[in-house]
Amino acid sequence: MHLKEKIIEFNTENPVEIFGINNVNINILKQSFPKIKIIARGNLLKVLGQENEVESFENIIEQLTNFYLNFNKLTEEDVRTIISGEKPNLSSKSNQNGAGQKSNPTDKIILYGSDGEPIKARSVNQLDMVESIDKFDMLFAIGPAGTGKTYTSVALAVNALKNKEVKRIILTRPAVEAGENLGFLPGDLKDKLDPYLQPLYDALRDMIPSERLSNYLEKGIIQIAPLAFMRGRTLDHAFVILDEAQNATQSQLKMFLTRMGRSAKFIITGDMTQIDLPKNQPSGLVQAANFLKDVAEIKFIFLDERDILRHNLVKKIIAQYDRNESKS
Repeated sequence: MHLKEKIIEFNTENPVEIFGINNVNINILKQSFPKIKIIARGNLLKVLGQENEVESFENIIEQLTNFYLNFNKLTEEDVRTIISGEKPNLSSKSNQNGAGQKSNPTDKIILYGSDGEPIKARSVNQLDMVESIDKFDMLFAIGPAGTGKTYTSVALAVNALKNKEVKRIILTRPAVEAGENLGFLPGDLKDKLDPYLQPLYDALRDMIPSERLSNYLEKGIIQIAPLAFMRGRTLDHAFVILDEAQNATQSQLKMFLTRMGRSAKFIITGDMTQIDLPKNQPSGLVQAANFLKDVAEIKFIFLDERDILRHNLVKKIIAQYDRNESKS
């Protein structure tokens, strides 16, 4: 059997994430494949050996790479386990629901975050979002603050990108709060608008390691922009989220919904009790919920206080406001 030389390139922003600190994971591979010559340089691996040995090595490398891309981590223990032909044990992480939270029978892992922790659907309506996105190309998630509308939507978008179901993620919000004061804020347009888009950045940082996220943003694979920037675009092969849609005007929301292109997924989130538009400016979300409720291909999910996963006080605060506002 003749010798085979293979150069394997890793499309990662930081090869140490896979190679390990001081190439510790590469050294494990060298011990496991003593008949192969393995040289690591930059983001390349050069291997030389008998053809069957090199093919076995390539198979292991593919498994290691897929594991890292899925779980955002690759420890020495993970490498040894995968080489042995077993599956790494993730059950301990999957059972961690955060301090003071009990396991929920509706828990469904959407993906693993930037720290390797599972990101889950933790309520019935969040689970409905997860299951519905496979069946519907457009989904409205409407409900009060703290119900996980935005976070679950971003997780679904990142998961779709990881699985190569879409080529890019586009996240947008109406910059209603900026108003005419935008010009008085320091910095360029991005600096002025970023504070209004911060919740989207926060969610992404939980789900994608920082270097990879920076690379995605730089290459336009992930785009975050105010709603006004969507005008005139056709959004193909994209997972698009409009957050805080209650603050979109009727014409803005119609404009956004008609940006949908081929092989696209749209999620529109909003809270009809938190409309910041001027009183003489009707909310586009209220109109869309009325106009589109009978379109069979569009899914509406209404979240409520049972889906709130913030501090327990948040549920009580919302309940008190609802009770007293209904009296006035």
